[in-house]
Formats: sequence, structure tokens, C-alpha cells
Amino acid sequence: MVNKLTIDGQVKIREPEIQDAEQIAILSEQLNYSATKTQIEQRLLQIQNNNSHIVYVATVANDDVIGWVHAHIYDLIVMPKQAVILGLVVDKDYRNHGIGTILMQQIEEWANLLGCDGVILRSNIKRKEAHLFYEKIGYTNIKQSMTFSKKL
Repeated sequence: MVNKLTIDGQVKIREPEIQDAEQIAILSEQLNYSATKTQIEQRLLQIQNNNSHIVYVATVANDDVIGWVHAHIYDLIVMPKQAVILGLVVDKDYRNHGIGTILMQQIEEWANLLGCDGVILRSNIKRKEAHLFYEKIGYTNIKQSMTFSKKL
């Protein structure tokens, strides 16, 4: 698996380091996902040795994180093994430059190496631009559903 990839000499895709946590948290805020630097650090540490998870970051020349993607392998009894996108964010100032596509391609490559049948994701109904992006890179909307949560 390729852990580092240089695109046009400007953007590098790699697995995150703990010091990326603050920039990951700032990017997450752009999509209204609130998490502190400390929370991101703890979560990265929890999953870093779990082979069913992968996180990639996109960085620019000064090593600033301008995007990230997180996926997890789903083993379900009702369908073949899937990779599930748990989050994808590209900095608002870098969108529409192919960075999201490259991050998704990294996930697809990872999922394929692990024997997944496909990649699935969920996207908030109000994120119309994201839906257009996913369709543009070959994803199809297969279902509309509601999400329920219970605080424990």
C-alpha cells in the first residue's frame, strides 16, 4: 500500500501523524463536526493499529493538512465486505481541485487490497455539492434513509 503519494509536486497523501490532530479538528469544523485537538489525538491513537480503519490526510508543501478521509471495513451478514467512508473533508479553499477525488481513490485502493466488494458512504441530505461530487467520481445514490441516535 502506498503511504505517500505526491501529486503535481504540491499535494501529498499520507497517513496522519498525531501532530496533525489540530488541523484535522479545524477542517472538521468546516462541516460542523465539533472535535477538539485532544479528542482527535485520542481517536487517532485508538485506531492507528486497527487494520480495519484507515485515515489519509492531504498536505501541501508546508505540510499543512488540507483534507482528510477516514474509512472502516464493514463485515455484514447481509452483504459482502464493504469499506465505509466515515468522514471526508477538504478545506473550503482547496475544494474543486481534485483533492477529494485523490483521497477517495486512496480509500478505494485500500479497500480493494483488503478484498472489499465496494465502498459505501452516507451524506447529509443538505450537502448537495457533496452529492454532485460523489456522483461525478462514480458513486450512485442507492438509498434514502433516516439516522437515529441514542445517547449512552
